[in-house]
Amino acid sequence: MLCRELYEIQEKYGYIPEKEMKDLARRNNVPLYEVYGVATFYPGYRVTPPPKAQINICRDFPCHLRGAVKLRDKIEEMVREVGGEGVVVGGVSCLGQCDGAPAVQINDASYARKSEKEILALVQEAIAGKKLHEQHFEPMAKGPFKSDPYEGGEKYGALKALGQSKDYDGIIKKLKEAGLRGMGGAGFPTGVKWDGVRNCKSDEKYIVCNADEAEVATFKDREIMKSLPHLVVEGMAIAGLVTGATQGYIYIRHEYHDQIHSMNEEIKRAREAGILGANCAGSGQRYDMEVFMSPGGYVQGEESALLEAIEGKRGQPRVKPPFPVFVGLYGKPTVINNVETLAYVAPILIKGMDWWKAQGKNGCVGLKWIGVSGHVKKPGVFEVPMGTTYREAIFDLCGGMLGDKPIKAFAPSGPSGGFLPASMLDLPMDFQKMSEAGSMLGSGAIVAIAEGNDMVELALNATQFYRNESCGKCVPCRVGSQKMVDVIYRVMEGKGKKDDYETITRLSDTMLMTSICGLGQVVAAPIDSVVKHFKPELDAKIKG
Repeated sequence: MLCRELYEIQEKYGYIPEKEMKDLARRNNVPLYEVYGVATFYPGYRVTPPPKAQINICRDFPCHLRGAVKLRDKIEEMVREVGGEGVVVGGVSCLGQCDGAPAVQINDASYARKSEKEILALVQEAIAGKKLHEQHFEPMAKGPFKSDPYEGGEKYGALKALGQSKDYDGIIKKLKEAGLRGMGGAGFPTGVKWDGVRNCKSDEKYIVCNADEAEVATFKDREIMKSLPHLVVEGMAIAGLVTGATQGYIYIRHEYHDQIHSMNEEIKRAREAGILGANCAGSGQRYDMEVFMSPGGYVQGEESALLEAIEGKRGQPRVKPPFPVFVGLYGKPTVINNVETLAYVAPILIKGMDWWKAQGKNGCVGLKWIGVSGHVKKPGVFEVPMGTTYREAIFDLCGGMLGDKPIKAFAPSGPSGGFLPASMLDLPMDFQKMSEAGSMLGSGAIVAIAEGNDMVELALNATQFYRNESCGKCVPCRVGSQKMVDVIYRVMEGKGKKDDYETITRLSDTMLMTSICGLGQVVAAPIDSVVKHFKPELDAKIKG
């Protein structure tokens, strides 16, 4: 895998020298321009020697709400005062540590859940050239978990039973009856996807777990991989036996060092126990799996862009159809599921349909993992009944708002779900009901926003994220995202025009209809929601 070899070179030299790229191209019999194109596409690679210290502060809105701008100013001032030659201070897209905001990346290691004083001390050490100890994060989610059918006992019971019964059609039927859907945001029925791959005639098939989780404010899969890695491995292995796949990949974002370690350790344990390998759980079928570390980039959360990365290409979305179910990894039928989705497979099979349906509330079915950040007293990750309201999440689970300030708005699914007013806090977390409300459940990335915050400024911040993360493949997203940033920025400067509303609508419609992937299709979601729910704030700026 080209991406993996590039990482190995960077680990050795600190960057990817030109000579090593040439040697890599020769070894793999690929043109040098392809290797260079991959090495310069992903933010996880460097093709020039690194600076003495690289300090990046998360610039996205959960960290923005918790003082990232002020922290960056103090870090820049510190560097100026000490004359930090060779020290670079910059911004970085969401690091998946929103519950410990503001998050900082120092020389490729992430730091969060720390006071300003502690972060400044780390920066001072980095400026002085000292080697920092990487921060290892304790799990935020507290068990026991309803979704763990083993609770510390012998694991892989569902997989072992399937290895004996080989009732593969029965598994698909149960998943369809349970209504298990993609928990990464898309909500596609899991049983339907598995059935499609099972019915494909092919000599090779693959299972891919999407653990990229680079959407702003999304960090719940981070906790599942740390606390329940066996359920992820088991879900993937069951998918492999059911569909006839022999190989799986867990695609994890490169900032998740702890999760990469925990998944590798669980895979090792499963192999040693005979759960994975030539005779997967005594089934007589081969199924094995491995971790693939993402070279970075939000767009890799899109399923076909993720496949391109594994194949050693620039991670740009494919035009669909064909869909990965039929033409996926290396052109073969492929199941791509989110971490949370796969972790629910074993508990549904062991505890049964009635149990699963009884877990929901307010007329909803099943469980949901959520991550809550922003202006709450106790941000974190929680396993909740599907149908839990956003009010319950913010006030009951997280202890309410910081400083007991009134809540002004909330994002139900990071920036992709837009912003909703506090009057909608009693909406239940449910795919259908959130869609009917004009928003989305998405990945369950909830951000609470206190009174006194400028919603237009937050829309600008969120839109800049999408602009920064556009892969540039399609014109609507590449050009449209910059145009949208320009319009909102002009409004923020007090230079807005009355026809800006029409411009926003036209850009929004164009990107939604013509962008290749979901990134371009949600660029306008933040500002569209402000127009819909907080229009007086826009009016005031445009009139001004």
